[in-house]
Amino acid sequence: MSAVDASSLAASCIQRNERGNRRFSAGDNSAPSTSERASTTTFRTGTLAVKVGMTQEFDHHGQRIPLTVLWLDDVQVTQIKPYSATASSLQLGIGSKRRKQIPASLAGHFDAAGVPYKRKTKEFRVSNDAILPVGHTISASHFVPGQYVDVSGTSIGKGFQGVMKRWGFAGQPASHGNSLAHRKGGSTGQCQDPGKVFKGKKMAGRMGGVRATTMACLVWRVDVDRGLVYVKGQVPGHKGNFVEVRDSMKEGGGVNRGVQLPVPTGALEGGVFVAGRPAANPFD
Repeated sequence: MSAVDASSLAASCIQRNERGNRRFSAGDNSAPSTSERASTTTFRTGTLAVKVGMTQEFDHHGQRIPLTVLWLDDVQVTQIKPYSATASSLQLGIGSKRRKQIPASLAGHFDAAGVPYKRKTKEFRVSNDAILPVGHTISASHFVPGQYVDVSGTSIGKGFQGVMKRWGFAGQPASHGNSLAHRKGGSTGQCQDPGKVFKGKKMAGRMGGVRATTMACLVWRVDVDRGLVYVKGQVPGHKGNFVEVRDSMKEGGGVNRGVQLPVPTGALEGGVFVAGRPAANPFD
């Protein structure tokens, strides 16, 4: 395919996407505000964080709120990669290492960007109006209390587990002739036809240690001075693991409608900010 054919194909794809967006927006009777309209077309960068652990707080109703503490440890932009006419990718790095702890290729990459040596890097897709310069530091103020985020990471490995723990099987009867098969999986196949066990059959095997995402976690508290973000509930991974935090895409990002998110990122202002109090009493 020639360069002219490729450019014409890309232009036609963009036109089809624009027509599809107009048809989608035309079906919505409510006219979104300026901030909401910007939030549907602007994709902010996500960020890397360290899972510190869990804690708890009590709201003004006396209800216990389980919280996971995420630490943004010197997160900086290390590279900008153009992706398309409307989007790019930002490579972010977190933490710090000594020169002898990283290979020469990574050392040259960080030296060219003018940033310290990082422990881990990750790319995040952003729209062109949310691009940050190389070397820019992303603080905890990137997130707003009251918004929702999606947190991705590697779940805790559980090793080789049986069907009751891995899949929630009820198990076999505890008496009435059952001998040494109380926690067995039972029959897994059929007859001579098909004469095999189908792929995907729920059986005993390795559990955990896979990529998982917890969607729509409420940002409860933001501590800019210490670089901490408190999210409600649990997130994948063990204490000390790296996780990826993004603006929630639940319901097409609609869960954050009405929340004024800073674009492209928040200011480096100190302070502690807490989400608003729920009006309804959960004990009524």
